Amino acid sequence: MARDRTTQSLTRAGLNLIQQALSIYDRDLRLAVWNRPFQVMFGLPERLVTPGAQFEDTIRFLVESGEYGEVDDPDAFVAERVEQARAFVPHYMERTRANGRTISVEGSPLPEGGWVTVYTDITSVKRQETLLRARSAELSDQVLTHAEELALTNRRLEATIAQLEEAKAELTEMEARTRLVTEMAPAHIAHVDADGIYTFTNRRLSTLLPDRQSDIVGLSFAEALGSETADMLKDDLARASGGEAFVREFTDPASGRRIRTAFTPDETALGGVYLLSTDVTEEAQARAALTQTHKRELAAQLTSGLAHDFANLLTIILGLQTRLEKMPLPLGAHELTGATRMAVRRGGTLLDKIAGMSGHRAVQPAPVVVQDFLDTFLPLARAALPDEITLQITNDVPHRALMLDAGSLSDSLLNLVLNARDAIGGAGGITMILRPVQETWLEITVEDTGAGFSDKALGSALDPFFTTKGDAGSGLGLTMVYDLVKLAGGTLQIGNTSTGARVSLRLPLKPAEAEARPRLILLVDDMADLRAQVREMLTGMGHQVIEAASADEAEELADLPGLDWVLSDIHLGDVDGVSLCKSIATRHPQLNLALMTSLPLTDPLRAEGAQRWPVLTKPVTPGDLHQLLGAEVAA
Repeated sequence: MARDRTTQSLTRAGLNLIQQALSIYDRDLRLAVWNRPFQVMFGLPERLVTPGAQFEDTIRFLVESGEYGEVDDPDAFVAERVEQARAFVPHYMERTRANGRTISVEGSPLPEGGWVTVYTDITSVKRQETLLRARSAELSDQVLTHAEELALTNRRLEATIAQLEEAKAELTEMEARTRLVTEMAPAHIAHVDADGIYTFTNRRLSTLLPDRQSDIVGLSFAEALGSETADMLKDDLARASGGEAFVREFTDPASGRRIRTAFTPDETALGGVYLLSTDVTEEAQARAALTQTHKRELAAQLTSGLAHDFANLLTIILGLQTRLEKMPLPLGAHELTGATRMAVRRGGTLLDKIAGMSGHRAVQPAPVVVQDFLDTFLPLARAALPDEITLQITNDVPHRALMLDAGSLSDSLLNLVLNARDAIGGAGGITMILRPVQETWLEITVEDTGAGFSDKALGSALDPFFTTKGDAGSGLGLTMVYDLVKLAGGTLQIGNTSTGARVSLRLPLKPAEAEARPRLILLVDDMADLRAQVREMLTGMGHQVIEAASADEAEELADLPGLDWVLSDIHLGDVDGVSLCKSIATRHPQLNLALMTSLPLTDPLRAEGAQRWPVLTKPVTPGDLHQLLGAEVAA
């Protein structure tokens, strides 16, 4: 506030040093700024040179003081001047006051409303003109008149130039504000003229498409976006140039990002199209995952009843076959009943696969060290391959850890390896390559040296129950991979190479916020079944688990070297988990400790433990464990 008062004082002092009188009235015709010459020139009282003084009151005072000479109807005169002020337009004029002095009046409106007026005493200039006319007999009246008109024109020109400079400054300021706002917007805003040349950009294109330029003014549509993307959108650009406004969503071929662009025709004489583009990749991934979830729910509703009835029929058939085998049957009948039992069991296996596809399944991403995942997956996959088929895995992912559902991904990749094995048939090779695509996707490509996909397979391979393996296949393997990828918000493509088949799946590339190395965790719970459930969740996340069934056993195991965490139930029989954690924390303060319980939040023992350590509520979920261990990693 002190600085504001100082600034106002300095501004006022500077205005008072100006020779001309100056006044600024706001849009409500109230005085906002003035200087001392304004008060002195017109002899205004203090009440009319205070902030908020009414323009109407000032005009009335000037009329009453004789500033405008004899006025027949003062009220009408004042009302007319007020109306002129409300419809203010730039002007320059010269008038002679009642006291005989001549002043020029130059007025200019302000962008925010109101106007500024400058009054200049030009009496001496007018006297010189009169003197020149009276004493210069050598000059003709016409020359003098032209000189006076020229002087008047010059003064008006100066006023016009000042107004233009003010308008130019305001326009420049508005342009700067507009550019600042557009550059802050999380979108690319641009204008393409009728010839397909960019005339404006907020320089945000590279944030949407990382391999493009930011400053693209002067470039053509194809030069800025690349020929492949420009070819995809050229019909849309022509459609918008024709006067139609619409929104288009597309996938950029180079980066794989999903972009939503609003095309708006420029209806001015310049023509062209305004473009507003936003990156909706994450939204599209979430949409795809949600759509797949809805499809699974619908499939579950359709198949649950049929599967139940089918299971009952299989049970009846199996029972009848068992009874038949106890009866005296002709030669060869037992082979038929055995084949029937095998068919029934295959039907049961098929039901399990259908239930797995259509039943509830949630993708649970967690930090996964990519190379550790591959080191674990490689021996598992090689165990399913004959010696004459090689498997080579290349990891080109620069991030050490990613957010992935390791279990789902392992199942999917193993399915692809087994499909490739069956397609090769004999000796051959399988290659798997992991690479990032524009920091948007994790692309995993599996290629083999088999016969490749047939034309029919290329069109139907992702359909449930489609198989080229005859009775040996269920037709659900590749469909399950597709289902898991879509649940994660990704995409899957199949095709052929010159040497065999190719399957490429893309998952959202989400680097883990912290390194996700496996933890060595001491799990303490006196209930074996509950302990087993938590152990499976922890090992599924890639961690190593040591189990203790009592507090005494946990006390001994807590001294093991390399231990990272102790996760204990609060109820442990004679010794509670809070007391156990206190004892371990005394000996090993560096250990991370946590508790789990089904006790309510208001329980005193739980509240005591929560004052020092995290407490998980039973039943514990993988998400709870991921959040607990992730918080420790981030710290």
